[in-house]
Amino acid sequence: MKTIKACMLVVLGIGLMTISCRTEDDLAIDPPQEEQIEANSAIANLVSRTVANDGSPDNIIDGASCLSVQLPVTVTVNGIEIVINDSDGYEDIEDIIDLFDDDVDSVVISYPITVILVNFSTVVVNSDAELAALAANCLDDNEDDDDIECIDFQYPITASIFDDNNEVIGTITINSDSEMYDFIDDLEDYAAVTMDFPITVILADGTTQTVNTIQELENVIEDADDTCDEDDDNDFDDDDCDNCTTSELADVFNQCAEWTVDKLERNDQDLEDNYEGYFFSFGNDGSITVTQNATTYTGSWQASGTGNNIDVVINIPSLPDFNATWNLHEIEQEDDEVEVDLRLGDDRLRFESDCDDDGDVDDADLVNALTTGDWYVTNFTEDNQDETGVYADYTFNFFTDQTTTATNSNGTTTGSWATDSDDGELELLLNYGEADPLDELTEDWDVVEVTNEIIRLEDADDDGTVDTLTLERTPFDGGTTDTLADYLIDGLWFVASYVEDNDDQTADYAGYELNFDVAGTVVASNGNTTNSGTWSVLNNDTQMTLDFGAAMPFEEFNDDDWNVISSSATQIVIQDVSGGNGGTDTLTLQKI
Repeated sequence: MKTIKACMLVVLGIGLMTISCRTEDDLAIDPPQEEQIEANSAIANLVSRTVANDGSPDNIIDGASCLSVQLPVTVTVNGIEIVINDSDGYEDIEDIIDLFDDDVDSVVISYPITVILVNFSTVVVNSDAELAALAANCLDDNEDDDDIECIDFQYPITASIFDDNNEVIGTITINSDSEMYDFIDDLEDYAAVTMDFPITVILADGTTQTVNTIQELENVIEDADDTCDEDDDNDFDDDDCDNCTTSELADVFNQCAEWTVDKLERNDQDLEDNYEGYFFSFGNDGSITVTQNATTYTGSWQASGTGNNIDVVINIPSLPDFNATWNLHEIEQEDDEVEVDLRLGDDRLRFESDCDDDGDVDDADLVNALTTGDWYVTNFTEDNQDETGVYADYTFNFFTDQTTTATNSNGTTTGSWATDSDDGELELLLNYGEADPLDELTEDWDVVEVTNEIIRLEDADDDGTVDTLTLERTPFDGGTTDTLADYLIDGLWFVASYVEDNDDQTADYAGYELNFDVAGTVVASNGNTTNSGTWSVLNNDTQMTLDFGAAMPFEEFNDDDWNVISSSATQIVIQDVSGGNGGTDTLTLQKI
C-alpha cells in the first residue's frame, strides 16, 4: 500500500500532471546527481522565473508587468468601446491612441475583470483602486517583475519522483509553463526529483538549444537573462520595430515608387501642409528624388542599426525640414497602404504610399482607367521646364482599339496608345505623330501611379533629368494662383532654401526676414544689416523679378525671369535656368 499512497501524494501535489507509478517490486535506483533539481536551489529559482506568468504584453491595459488581464475584456479607449479577445486587441488599442498626437489618451476598463498573477492564480478585481493595489503588491513581492522572458522551454518535459529509499514512485509529464511553475513550487514535497534530459530550450531569437544536465540548464538560463527587450515598461510605442531591419526598410521604399508626407512636426510646428504635392522617391543607391510640379530636389538617405534602434539619416539640402538623424519607429503595411514612421524626440516624420505590395502597377487597372471618360494634362515637364499650360485647352480620350484623340478649339488630333511590360515595368506608349505640340507627348512613359482619378507617368532622360506627365479628370487651372502678389505682401518671409547649381547656399540667409510691400519694394533685414530691393510679378503670375542691386548676399537673387513653380499663402518656390551653362537656381520662401 506504500506505493499507492505515494502516488496519491504526487497527484495532490502536481494537480493536472500525468503520473505513472512503480510497483513495490521495483528496485531502488540512485537518482543521477547531474539531473536532480532541489527545492530553493539556484536552478529551481531560475526555472521558476523563466516560466512565471509574463504580464507585460497587456501593460497598455493594466500598467503592470507582474499580472495580466484574463481575456476577453471590454475597454473604452478615447471614448471608443472595444472588446479585446486576443493579443491582437492590444494593437487595436494602440492604433486608437496613435490616431491623434496632441490629445489626452485614456483606457477605461469595464469591471469586474479577472487578473492572472505571476503564479497563474486568478483574482477578481472590481475597480482601478483594487487593480493598482494588486499591481503594487505583486511588484514588491517579485522585486519589480523578476521574470525571465528571453528563454522558453519546449514541451513536453518529463521528470521522475523518488522517495526516501531512492525508489522511483512516479513520473510527471509537464506540458506548459503553469504546470512547470506548480512543479517547481512543490519540489519540497519530494525526497528527490530528476529532470529527464535532454530537453530543448528556445532562445529569444527563435533558435533552439539542447540541454543535457542541470548545470547546463542553469548556465543557459543565466546567459539568456537580459539578452532581449522584455518590454516591461509602459512605453507602448517602443516595440513597434522589434523585428525591423534596414533591408526591410529598403524593400518597402523600393516597392513604392512615390511617397507623400503624411505627418511632419518639427519644434511643435505642424508642417505637413507645406508639402502637399511633393512626391518622394527613395533609391536603392541611397538617393532621394523629390518632385513638386516642375521642380526636382535631390538628396540622400541612409539606414543603420537593428530593431528599435535603426537610425535613418535624411539629407535634402533644399528641404531642410526633413534633414535629421531619425529613429525608425514603425513600418506599417495594411492592404495597399504603407507607412514609414520616423521619430526624433517630439519631432515626427511619417511617409505614406498607396502602392501594391509587389511595387507593380496593374496593366488591367491602367487600361480600365485610361479608356473611361475624359482626361486632361495637369502636369507636363520636359528638361525641367514646366510646359503644362501648352495643353490646358486639350481634352484627351483613349479608346479600346488603342487609338487616342486630343481635342481643342482648333480640332481633333488622332494618335495611338499601347502598354508594354516586357522589362518587368509597366509602360504607356503614346504616339501623336508630328503634330505640334502633341508630338512632345510621344514617348514610352513609365507608369508610376494609376487610379480612376489620376495617372502619373515619368521618363528618365540620358542626362539624368526626369520628364513627367500627369493626367487627371479635371482641366488644368493654371498651376499658380493669380494672387501671388497678395501672398507676398501679407506678412514676413524667410529664405527656407536657396540652391545655385546644386550648391546649397541657404545658410547665407539665416536670420533674415523679407518684407514685400505693395509698392514693389522688398526689404531684407536680420536686425544688424538691411538690404533693400525691388520686386514684381509678371505674365499672369508665372514669372517674378527680383533686384537687390549690389547688396550682398541678396545680389544672388537678381533676375528678371524667375519662373514661379508653386505659390501658396505659406510657401513660394521660384526657379531660374541659366541660359549659359544650363545651371538651375531654386529659391524657396517660407512664411514666418
